[in-house]
Amino acid sequence: METSWEELAAGVLRTRLPGWDETVGAIAGPRGVLLIDAGPSPAAAGRIRAGLRALLGLPVRWVVLTHPHFDHALGAGGYPGARVFGTLGDPLELAADAVRHGMPEREAAEGVAALRGVRARPVTGKASLYLGGGRTVSLAPFGPAHTPHDVAVKVDRTVFTGDLVEESGEPQAGPDADLAAWPGALDRLLAWGGQDARYVPGHGAVVDAAFVAAQRTALAARAGAQ
Repeated sequence: METSWEELAAGVLRTRLPGWDETVGAIAGPRGVLLIDAGPSPAAAGRIRAGLRALLGLPVRWVVLTHPHFDHALGAGGYPGARVFGTLGDPLELAADAVRHGMPEREAAEGVAALRGVRARPVTGKASLYLGGGRTVSLAPFGPAHTPHDVAVKVDRTVFTGDLVEESGEPQAGPDADLAAWPGALDRLLAWGGQDARYVPGHGAVVDAAFVAAQRTALAARAGAQ
């Protein structure tokens, strides 16, 4: 299945993958592409790599994981030679969660096998990656919130939020979420990204700062009702 890419700005793209509707972002530099999230499997990673090569003529050289959930991270072994940033989590736990959500066991096992040897560099503070050609990408940690290890990525006026923000449904708060801390994380995200930025959720359509602020208020109400 061919992957369709939406251009948000010059050299800044995203796609919504079939199945779990997770967003994968791509930022192009002269030497290669920085990917935001890896997809759920090596097969998905192969389609992503092929699509970007056809569209941009560039390889994937960097992968930033916004958080360690299978639909965003289990495909991280499918980018040979790429430097991986973020928190990967336990591959076996990712695979087990993938199977619980309907992924065939063989596909999940392929994801685990491909992760052997992948060493993700944690994002513990604000950092930047220079892609060449005057393009710098900023990374920052915002967890605990959706998970203990949420990371957002900013390039110019575009912010990739991972599942700190969701548009296609109510934000999912699983057993690794910190609902009480999540509203504060969104306050920091808005201060970092700015009121004029476009925010790219982990699931759903691109939104603005007002949407993020409204979701912050809704999450605070959920936390207060616990």
